[in-house]
Amino acid sequence: MFEKILVPLDGSGHSTYALEKAIEIAKKFDGKVTLLHAYTPHVVSLPKEYAHAEATPEMVEISREAGANILEQAKDRVETESVQFETLLKMGQAVETIVSVAENGDFDLIVIGARGLSTIKELLLGSVSHGVTAHAKCPVLVVK
Repeated sequence: MFEKILVPLDGSGHSTYALEKAIEIAKKFDGKVTLLHAYTPHVVSLPKEYAHAEATPEMVEISREAGANILEQAKDRVETESVQFETLLKMGQAVETIVSVAENGDFDLIVIGARGLSTIKELLLGSVSHGVTAHAKCPVLVVK
């Protein structure tokens, strides 16, 4: 039923808890977990007129390394549970990347945290989890 499980991770407590739930589901259904981190380097603390400035190569590398560290921590956790897994590190907007990976990879389930690290607080769901539930073609389990 849930043989291919996608788990988007951002390093937040909610995404860590989503990983725990995904591990439980994978064990029950003899599934494989794919750990995904989508990173987007941001230009921060610049005046409004520079809001669309391109990220420098250094900013891209810092974002990539941060994502790799998040995946490494998750990998360490999954290895202790003897669950099959793989990791994906992709540059791109979170919602679009998650939905695209889920669709192109023919995933059976996405397990995602209700809120991430964003400073923008939505009323019920985080903006990424809301976007994924709205656009994903497979079932989505939102964990809080």
